[in-house]
Amino acid sequence: MPQQSEKPTLDRYDHAILDILQRQGRISNQELADRIGLSPSPCLRRVKALEENGLITGYRALVDAKRLGLNLMVLLHISMDRHTPERFENFEREIAKLPQVLECLIITGQDADYQLRVLVEDMDAYHDLLLHKITRIAGVTGVHSSFVLRRVMERGVATDAR
Repeated sequence: MPQQSEKPTLDRYDHAILDILQRQGRISNQELADRIGLSPSPCLRRVKALEENGLITGYRALVDAKRLGLNLMVLLHISMDRHTPERFENFEREIAKLPQVLECLIITGQDADYQLRVLVEDMDAYHDLLLHKITRIAGVTGVHSSFVLRRVMERGVATDAR
């Protein structure tokens, strides 16, 4: 199995498999094989190898958040008081407990240490999350919120972008 830092050698079939599975994770092996021009057995072997090598890390369903009543997406920039491993570990442990937080990134180039992507029902739910949970995490000294008006696009990883 390659080390995390090693870039695996992928051919056109591997790139095609990754591109298709990112868009259609439930595609049958037969249909995938047909689309990339391989027979089913070698196609399945390639998919298994991509999984075993850690290039495919899992599969998930994409859910329509609005149909669940989750209408407000917010991007938060979080500033911390101290840049110590213990402070960051505590923040990350606490933020991982909040199901409304879809993504947490450590960032640079801003007046913030973290960027969160949060999804909630409405402004009241966001207010509650912010004031009763996020700002109560030890070390949080600042929060800047940006409200997402509309998602313009979203895609998977471009496997052959060079």
